[in-house]
Amino acid sequence: MPMSTGLKSGLIVSAGIAIVLGLGACAPLTLLNAVTPSSSYEKSADIAYGDDPRQRLDVYKPVKANSPAPVIVFFYGGSWNKGDRADYAFVGSALASRGIVTVVADYRLYPQVRYPSFLEDSAAAVAWTNSQIARFGGDAQHIFVMGHSSGAYNAAMVALDKRWLNKVGVSPSIVRGWIGLAGPYDFLPIENPDVKPVFHFPNSPPESQPIKYAIAGSPPALLIAASEDKLVNPQRNTGGMATKLKAAGVSVKELYFPKPSHATLIASLVWPFQHQAPVLDEVDQFVKSDGGRINTDNAK
Repeated sequence: MPMSTGLKSGLIVSAGIAIVLGLGACAPLTLLNAVTPSSSYEKSADIAYGDDPRQRLDVYKPVKANSPAPVIVFFYGGSWNKGDRADYAFVGSALASRGIVTVVADYRLYPQVRYPSFLEDSAAAVAWTNSQIARFGGDAQHIFVMGHSSGAYNAAMVALDKRWLNKVGVSPSIVRGWIGLAGPYDFLPIENPDVKPVFHFPNSPPESQPIKYAIAGSPPALLIAASEDKLVNPQRNTGGMATKLKAAGVSVKELYFPKPSHATLIASLVWPFQHQAPVLDEVDQFVKSDGGRINTDNAK
């Protein structure tokens, strides 16, 4: 009996999920990009925000969006040792499909640099976005920072620790909110051997920890984790950050999902894997509500 189109599609999706689950964080990125449509965005690639070859970014402008549109600056993970913005086209596509102008930024990595140089780069990418994003239809008054894994650390530090945006000459208040996916926010003493040299182990500075900056007046946060994350402890990191922010009176939405792993949480942005967790819906709602400042239910 011939196989139906629906069944074929289901088997392809199932096979893709099996590959992602089996291979972990890096190898399946090309698969995620392959199953992501490019019809939702116009891409402006390889834009310099600094002099170093790693200080480059790509902008994904939604084909259909209100103008000016909200903006997300996205930082990828990789233990501050690896990563390339080209591998995260699926993030730009997914967010652009919801009418969000998306900036995917590279930043310098170990061993070229150690803490805090990648935070200086992250802040510089946000500063570039603040000054230039209007040319791409983005609203400089509605900039959010977002990251996965170590990229969520970068996003947290840019949003919470005023040193970095102050250093590049912009007000920390330009960040309307931040989104952390499976982020490490409280990880001293460092156990991961790949991360130890990045943070000058055994002399890792306490001021390197995002949780230290979870204080009153911080921007709203959307914190999402895989409940069974084996790489970054979700209770200590996501839970600890959420608890401290809430105690300081900061608006926080804290979510845990049982199906995805640490690596596949980011994959849930892509249509074949969205059943794993509604991450795209949650990010969309958070941004469109201006970090919870607007009641979108009443606005409909």
